[in-house]
Amino acid sequence: MDTIQTCPSCGRPLPPNAPKGLCPECLLKAGLQTDAQPGAGDPAQPKPPPFVPPSPQELAPHFPQLEILELIGRGGMGAVYKARQPSLDRLVALKILPPAAAGGAGFAERFTREARALARLNHPNIVAVYDFGQAAGMPYFVMEYVDGLNLRELERGGKLDPHEALQIVPQICAALQFAHDEGIVHRDIKPENILLDKKGRVKIADFGIAKLVGQTVSDATLTGAGDVVGTLHYMAPEQVEKPLTVDHRADIFSLGVVFYELLTGELPIGKFAPPSQRAQVDVRLDEVVIRALQREPARRYQHVSDLGTDVENITAAGSAKPPLPLPPPLPPTAPPEEISKHKILPAFLLALFFGIFGAHRFYVGKIGTGLIQLFTGGGGGIWMLVDWILILCRVFTDKQGRRLAKWT
Repeated sequence: MDTIQTCPSCGRPLPPNAPKGLCPECLLKAGLQTDAQPGAGDPAQPKPPPFVPPSPQELAPHFPQLEILELIGRGGMGAVYKARQPSLDRLVALKILPPAAAGGAGFAERFTREARALARLNHPNIVAVYDFGQAAGMPYFVMEYVDGLNLRELERGGKLDPHEALQIVPQICAALQFAHDEGIVHRDIKPENILLDKKGRVKIADFGIAKLVGQTVSDATLTGAGDVVGTLHYMAPEQVEKPLTVDHRADIFSLGVVFYELLTGELPIGKFAPPSQRAQVDVRLDEVVIRALQREPARRYQHVSDLGTDVENITAAGSAKPPLPLPPPLPPTAPPEEISKHKILPAFLLALFFGIFGAHRFYVGKIGTGLIQLFTGGGGGIWMLVDWILILCRVFTDKQGRRLAKWT
């Protein structure tokens, strides 16, 4: 009989292949412990001090080619500043990595190689890299400045809904597929790294930075509580258990987490419900999200472009509506009655002799019937009475069917 493994910290049953032999809660708590707390790490290996981004004024002397305007973002893998490049009169983003990242052997060569690969990622949905180097011991990138917000900020502001998610995800897929074709895996897909500019275009930032900095799960726990929750919840299982085997399918898992969160506002933790049971979304999206979130990489989408295609097909099918039936043709109608400008004074005069009705017959060209009336009644009797009633009711018309009104 198999022995049930338990967490040495809390005694709860462990899932198969639990990282570091701890349950997820204890693993998270361990990551949040300070240096003074027991179990925080090997005392012989002191932790580096937390990265404190320099102020724009402190940074300015090291970047004379730029005007450092303000600090706009910070995290465990560096800090981002808004800057102006006077030579080209454009705004740029300056990202600096922690100095500790440059301390390893062979970092300079690896940094140059990776930075050049990132600079080749020329895609409309990827933040472009303009320049790179090291200044004052800090590796840096000069990148495209995106005037907008990231998905996390939009989520917190309540500015995203499932319909918008269906427009965003295919753009993410296009960017990731382009990078994967170039042999580059992002490794840290999460809402903070997905930007939307003011025109609604997706821009993915920090391609390859996680690999460049050499971040592992234990490293992630040193970056602060915000990064711990974000990074661990979006990581593919193999990133935690077998980091050396990570390939492009890890990005597909992370995108699946982001997609689920965009649709439902929740993270797919533990035994989670399909998206359609959490929000008013197309039930066909359940299969797409669940396939992306498969624990085994071989059971996921093998190409992120396939995920994007499925989302686009579902969106197109959902928006296509059958054409409304055409209304039956209306029966032909007579043209609106018009008032004739002709006067019927001649008919009135002729009525003195053989009745207005007979005069009208002559007037409209019906000579035969006019002659019959002339010889059968003249202008008196019943014909005169009928003619006067008809003329008072204005029922006489000319040859074009227009009513004769000017009869006096």
